[in-house]
Amino acid sequence: MKPVALVTGGARGIGRGIVSALAIDHEVAATYNTTSPDKLADEQPGVLLIHADLADPACVQGIVDQVIARFGRLDVIVNNAGAIETDETDTGLNHAVNVAAPIALLDAALPHLQSGACVINISSVNAVLPAMGAMSYSASKAALNTWTRGMAKTLGPKGIRVNGIAPGAIERVERPRPPDLVKAFVDMTALGRCGVPEDIAKVVRFLASDAASFITGETITVSGGYRL
Repeated sequence: MKPVALVTGGARGIGRGIVSALAIDHEVAATYNTTSPDKLADEQPGVLLIHADLADPACVQGIVDQVIARFGRLDVIVNNAGAIETDETDTGLNHAVNVAAPIALLDAALPHLQSGACVINISSVNAVLPAMGAMSYSASKAALNTWTRGMAKTLGPKGIRVNGIAPGAIERVERPRPPDLVKAFVDMTALGRCGVPEDIAKVVRFLASDAASFITGETITVSGGYRL
């Protein structure tokens, strides 16, 4: 029986890359909100697509219920969905989606998680390298990193691992950045390129695998040496 993974924000970008990577040997459910899931559905017809606005914590129980109803189990949670509000427009969405939603989702899922399950939180290098004009976003990711470590300690005795990944500058296929901004990111990255969603997805696959069975409480930076 294949393990079951739930990926939030799976319809585009990093999330879509993660869904495709896990679908190789997992049953996968993916949430989406404002992005149409049609392309993902065409690429991965076996994926359970769940519409959910993770700014509303009341939605998380329904997400878990749908996953359990379809697959009967849940083994991997990837908290990928994220909000990026600037400090000028911050209405609390950064905290709601980037921190409160992963906490609520794990609370709802915990009764179904067995020893060997894992949680993977998609953070950001901005958690430790705060971005000008986006301090609220940066702070929300720093909070996510702290929660990652705390939950790893809490759930370790149950055999459940909790880790994070902090991407650097990742290409946005659906919404390309201006060329001058891409160049600025590349110039600040030791490996001389922006990352692609597959770079993050490979690390998710590793953390979800038995190869990472003795890793918990870590947030792995996957940035190509951004701002070293």
